[in-house]
Amino acid sequence: MSTEPVIDWPLLESRALAVRLNAHAPYSGYQVGAALVTRSGAIFAGCNVENASFGLCLCAERSAIAQMVAAGQSDPVAIVVATRGPAAGSPCGACRQVLAEFAMDMPVRLIVDGIPGATKDTTLSALLPDAFRKDSL
Repeated sequence: MSTEPVIDWPLLESRALAVRLNAHAPYSGYQVGAALVTRSGAIFAGCNVENASFGLCLCAERSAIAQMVAAGQSDPVAIVVATRGPAAGSPCGACRQVLAEFAMDMPVRLIVDGIPGATKDTTLSALLPDAFRKDSL
């Protein structure tokens, strides 16, 4: 019997695409949505929130993590990140590190809004090999 959860990729993709439309991106115009699922099956979505002070911008992936933590959960098992084309955007280094705080490895699906088939499947460990984690402290 497998203990790995079944991931409903179409549902995660639809949540990431929907929340992407709520992004606050007046400076870059680059809206990003992310949806992650926890081991319990709960889904948390986030979008990027830009700020005139660019260092204070919040990426979609970190927004979804914040929603998860605020709900009292901490065990993400998969994430979808939705961007615009022509190619799927990948999580930035800060987002990769924040995801690694909660998951040693998990599947990551990158999709492009409006371009079916422009999907890239990868893993957190492929995006951030040798992540800095609490066991390094």
